[in-house]
Amino acid sequence: MPEPTPSPSGTGLLTPARRPAVIELRSVRAGYGRIEVLHGIDLSLPAGAVLALLGPNGAGKSTVLKVASGLLAPMDGCFHVMGRHVNGVATDALARAGVCTIPEGRAVFPNLTVSENLRIMTYGGVSRGEVEARAFARFPRLAERRKQLAGTLSGGEQQMLAMARALATEPAALLLDEISMGLAPLVVDDLYAVVGQIAAEGVAILLTEQFARAAMRVADRVALVSGGRIAAVGRPDELPSDLAAAYLGGGLTEQAS
Repeated sequence: MPEPTPSPSGTGLLTPARRPAVIELRSVRAGYGRIEVLHGIDLSLPAGAVLALLGPNGAGKSTVLKVASGLLAPMDGCFHVMGRHVNGVATDALARAGVCTIPEGRAVFPNLTVSENLRIMTYGGVSRGEVEARAFARFPRLAERRKQLAGTLSGGEQQMLAMARALATEPAALLLDEISMGLAPLVVDDLYAVVGQIAAEGVAILLTEQFARAAMRVADRVALVSGGRIAAVGRPDELPSDLAAAYLGGGLTEQAS
C-alpha cells in the first residue's frame, strides 16, 4: 500500500492498513455541552508508532486526547481500542486495557516521595521492586532522589516521575499532553529521547506538543489540527512547508505558536 500524502480533507489514513491499530478514531465528533469541538476526526495508531498532533492553541488537540483517554465520550463516530468499540467506557477500564495518559502539568503527588509516588502503581499487581527497577533503569536520576518529595523536584524530574509511573503498568498506548510545558529545551530533548525508546519497545504513542521540532524528531506521522479538523497528515518530511507555516505559526520554528 503506498504511503499516504497530506490532504486538506484530513481523511487520509495515518498508518499502513496492514499494521493493526491500538487506538482508532473513526469520524469522531466531540465537544462540551452543545458546543462541538471535533468535526469528524479519523486517526489510526498502531503499536510502536508515534503520532504527533500539532497546531495552534484551541485547535482541538487536547480534546482528541480526552476522547482517546476516555475522559470525553464522542457525540458521534467510533472510538476503538485493540479493535474493540469502547465509546463511553470508563477511564479506569481503558487504563486496565493498556491506555495510559500523562496529562498536561505532570500530576505527581507533591507531598509524597519519589518512591511513594511509584508505589501507587503497584495496585495493578506489579511488585514495588519491579516498579522501582523499571523506573530507575529508565530514569537513573530518580533513583538518586527516591527519598525526595516530588514537589521539590525540578520540572524535568517531575515529568520523568510522571512518565515512570505510567510506564510501570507496561501500557499498550501512551497519551502525552504537552510534556515540554515549562521545561528547558535540553530537558525536552532528553524526554523525547525516552519517548523514542518507548516507541521502539512497541508502545503506541499519541502526543500533543508546542515544541514542534522536538516532537517531529520522534514522530512517524504528524497531523496538523485546526478548527477541530485534521488539515494535513503525513510523515514530518511530507508536510508542505507553507501549510506547516500556516498551522504552526512562522514555519517549523523551535516552539510553535
